[in-house]
Amino acid sequence: MAEKQISTTERKSKVEKQQAFSVLSDDTADWRIWFGLTVSSCWLIVLSVYISGSVGWANIGDAPIETLGNFLEGAFAPLAFLWLVIGYFLQQKELSQNTEAIRMQHVEFQKSADQAVIQAEAIKASELHARRESFLSIAQSVKEQLGAILGFLYISSQGTTGNGQVSNERLSQLWSTMGRNDPEVFARSLLELLLIQGERYAYKVLFGTPVRTRHCETFCYSFERLLKAAEDCDEDDMIKDSILGSAHGHIYKRILALRDNPPEGFVPGVYNFDPDTKD
Repeated sequence: MAEKQISTTERKSKVEKQQAFSVLSDDTADWRIWFGLTVSSCWLIVLSVYISGSVGWANIGDAPIETLGNFLEGAFAPLAFLWLVIGYFLQQKELSQNTEAIRMQHVEFQKSADQAVIQAEAIKASELHARRESFLSIAQSVKEQLGAILGFLYISSQGTTGNGQVSNERLSQLWSTMGRNDPEVFARSLLELLLIQGERYAYKVLFGTPVRTRHCETFCYSFERLLKAAEDCDEDDMIKDSILGSAHGHIYKRILALRDNPPEGFVPGVYNFDPDTKD
């Protein structure tokens, strides 16, 4: 019941605020209006006394029209001037009120603009968060793909088709480890191998045969696509840096370095050497 009464009071207040402006209303009456009405009333009383005592009401009706016009002009000229002055001040007051209303509207517009900026930033943050969630959902699949590519590259150089230094049991363990959500196990094994054996053998492992070269090209292509996807949802490059700092990232940088600056005696695309010897 109390809420209903409050609601009714609020509606009544809104209706009263929406009513047309009136100089005679109790809420907006100006002292100049009452002053003008008082002076006008006193002036009319004085004028009536003057006509009754000096001119006579009967003589006014018999006076010529030009005489009557001059009389009325002189009688009401002070009142016209008085209300002209009062109207001027009332107009100034209304202009001041309109100016204040415009200023308040400007403030409200500014608040609306600020709110729109906040909402835009919130939408942008939400969109960025959604892109990050989407990236993280596909990044794991891409890492598994990269791990499989490096697995084939590792088998090509270290398995039975290469120098045979790694047994099939060990290769099975590596594949099993990668299947248990560790897609960088082959990347770590390759990094260890490349660091121990030196530049020349590292080049042979990565580019010693057309198959190994193709594995490296496929790995770089997929890894660069992963980096591009990270840039689209990473304003401060934190995700990109973490990817480059991973085992896959170190293999990627190693591949680029050996591809662009092969050791002495090697030419990219030329396979006139034994790809499995260590020298």
